[in-house]
Amino acid sequence: MFDFIPLSVPNLKGRELEYVTQAVETEWVSSSGPYILDFEQAIAQYIGVDDAVAVQSGTAALHMVYLEAGITDEDMVIMPDLTFIGTLNPIGYIGAEPILFDCDEFLCIDPEKIERFCALECDIRDQQLFHKGKNKRVKAIVAAHIFGALCDMEKIMDIAERYHLTVIEDASESLGCRFSTGRYAERHAGTIGDFAVISFNGNKIITTGGGGIILARNKQQLEHIRYLSRQSKDDELRFIHNEIGYNYRMTNLQAALGLAQLEQLDSFVEIKKRNYEIYESFGLKLLSYGARTISNYWFYSLLTDNRRDLLIEQLAEKSIQTRPVWELMHRLPPFSKYITFEIEKAAYYHTEIVNIPCSSNLTIEAVEYVATEIKDILG
Repeated sequence: MFDFIPLSVPNLKGRELEYVTQAVETEWVSSSGPYILDFEQAIAQYIGVDDAVAVQSGTAALHMVYLEAGITDEDMVIMPDLTFIGTLNPIGYIGAEPILFDCDEFLCIDPEKIERFCALECDIRDQQLFHKGKNKRVKAIVAAHIFGALCDMEKIMDIAERYHLTVIEDASESLGCRFSTGRYAERHAGTIGDFAVISFNGNKIITTGGGGIILARNKQQLEHIRYLSRQSKDDELRFIHNEIGYNYRMTNLQAALGLAQLEQLDSFVEIKKRNYEIYESFGLKLLSYGARTISNYWFYSLLTDNRRDLLIEQLAEKSIQTRPVWELMHRLPPFSKYITFEIEKAAYYHTEIVNIPCSSNLTIEAVEYVATEIKDILG
């Protein structure tokens, strides 16, 4: 019936070709050009902030944020064990040490365990948090919002204030998500912490092919990030650079694509919500996004009753692409030597979850076909 149903692919049915063609015809194709500023302003307006900085990837965005947050190779950083490796890799670039934490029932980092760790394993000295065993400063919490669910930012911000920690939201997957209740009701993901990033990789809800956005509460810090992302140019004519910079600026081609994608974001969310509900109507056990989240429904997480690998294999035979959740970070060689804290739920969800097709261009017929095949396999 269907040749192949991918897990998550771009939906390029808007004005993408028009905008990218205009960028090519005007020969603004690199890291200068009007679409970059237009895209930054459009994203900022959509999210409800004053400004944003566009860079070439979500990983580059995190690298810039970690540097601007003052994280050094002498520091430790509280991070999720259940996340994409791109959250942790830039910490490795800097040489800082991650402390890997369990997730909650929505796959986001567990604030109760962060609180317990800070209270039991650390102490405060001169308004800084130090790990007792390693005698190293714990500098920040990285709160990664997972698959369209949001971290409990009220608890995380309270912990950060109590223990003098910087909060970085990895909102790579969360454009279009908002908080539904509490003191952050109607606030968008990425607008709560000290810094935040959003990704526009090819499988995200909107894409620039590759790309990222940086947000910061402090305007001067955000402007400094913009400066660093442009190779720290102080005098373009005479090539004066007063700091080590990075070639991370988004290109005009990427921004042209992103601007056309952003125009369709709300419709993408509606389609993804519709398809999620169709899967549910077939009785599939999909993970909830939780009461605190108005979700963008980015990825659908199916619980498989310990038949994860069987389901992936048999759906692949029917040309339906699925994926398990990421390998836990502490099991990967680059991060296996670092401290973990009470990893329980993350280990369970890793063995249970299969992500099923969720593209915003997926038809109702395709969703019903996938759901029927899943039901046939799982019973």
